[in-house]
Amino acid sequence: MNQGNLIPENIREHLTRLRGTLLDLHKALVDSERVSYEQNIGTIPSANHFLKLLTDDPWFAWLHPLSQLIVAMDEALDAKAKMPLTQEQAVALVKRTRSLLVASETGEGFPRHYFDALQRDPEVVMAHAEAAKLFRKTNR
Repeated sequence: MNQGNLIPENIREHLTRLRGTLLDLHKALVDSERVSYEQNIGTIPSANHFLKLLTDDPWFAWLHPLSQLIVAMDEALDAKAKMPLTQEQAVALVKRTRSLLVASETGEGFPRHYFDALQRDPEVVMAHAEAAKLFRKTNR
């Protein structure tokens, strides 16, 4: 499929695998945050209530950049019929992943919360390691 500036199939496959690992990481983070929320705030009574918290509650707002990145990957991968994904777009999404998944002990927002999740939950560490294997492979 490497015609002009269209994305080579192996890079499309790589982006698809990276997206899958990000979904696993997102799930691990959501599960970890739910435990933390319930320890600090109280039991979440239902799946519907939890979904509302995920979308609207400030406690979970830090997860939105990762959710948005996954959506951007979905849109890029699904746009094949309308406008083919270019190699530059794929590389940009990988770079965006690499820059987002940086934990920081200081500051606030995603980097700080990500640091805390990595410190408290081995499932998050394992999911991060799987994603890191893929986003480190693309060094562009």
